[in-house]
Amino acid sequence: MQTLIGIGAVLFGYLLGSIPFGLLIVKIKTGKDIREIESGRTGGTNAMRAAGFGAGILTAIMDIMKGAVTVWVAQWLVPEDHLVHLFAPVAAILGHNYSIFLIRRDADGKLRFHGGAGGAPALGGAVGFWGWSLPIVFVLGAFVFFTLGIASVTTMAVALFVTIIFAIRASLGLMQWTDVLYGVIAELLLIWALRPNIKKLFAGNERVIKYSLNGWLRARKEAQAETNK
Repeated sequence: MQTLIGIGAVLFGYLLGSIPFGLLIVKIKTGKDIREIESGRTGGTNAMRAAGFGAGILTAIMDIMKGAVTVWVAQWLVPEDHLVHLFAPVAAILGHNYSIFLIRRDADGKLRFHGGAGGAPALGGAVGFWGWSLPIVFVLGAFVFFTLGIASVTTMAVALFVTIIFAIRASLGLMQWTDVLYGVIAELLLIWALRPNIKKLFAGNERVIKYSLNGWLRARKEAQAETNK
C-alpha cells in the first residue's frame, strides 16, 4: 500500500509540475501564447518578456510553489520514504519542462512537449526540503544574474547552489545524503533542457541583459569601438 501511495505522490508531482502557470498568466494578461514568444518556454523569464515584470514574478512564484508543494505532499503521505520525497519534486521539474497539458504537433508532424527550463520548480523542491534554501539561493542567483547577465547560466546555477547547500548540511548531519541527490538530478535536468542555450554560450551569442556587469562592460566596449572607428 505504501508503495502505491509513493507512486501516487510522484505522479501528483508530475501533474502539478505540468500546470503551465506562465502560459495561463500571459494569456490572461495579454491574450498571447507564450509558446510563440522569444524562447517559447513557459517559465518566469519568458513570461516577463511576454507580459512584463509582474507576470514574470507571479509565474516564478507559482512555479516555485509547484516544487515545494510536491515535497510537502510526499512527506505527508509517506513520511519515512526519502526516495519518494526526492522523486516527487524531480517529477515536478519533468512536468514543468515536458507538460502533459502542452503537447502539440510541430510542423514536421512530430508530437512535442512544451514547458520551461525547470529552474523555478527546482528551487521550489529545495524549499520543500529546507525553507532557508529560498533566500540563500535567491541571493546567490541574483549575484550570478546581475554579474554575468545570462538567464540560462543563472538557471543552471540554481541546482548547483542547492547541491552545495544540501551537501554542507548533510555533512553536518542536518539532512540526509539522499536529499543531496535531488540537487544533482535537478542539475542534470536543467542542463538537458538548456542544451540550445549551452550551444549559444559556446558560440558566444547567448543573450546578455544590459542591466548586468557583463552587459555594461559589453556596451562600453561596443561604444569604445564605435568611437575609435
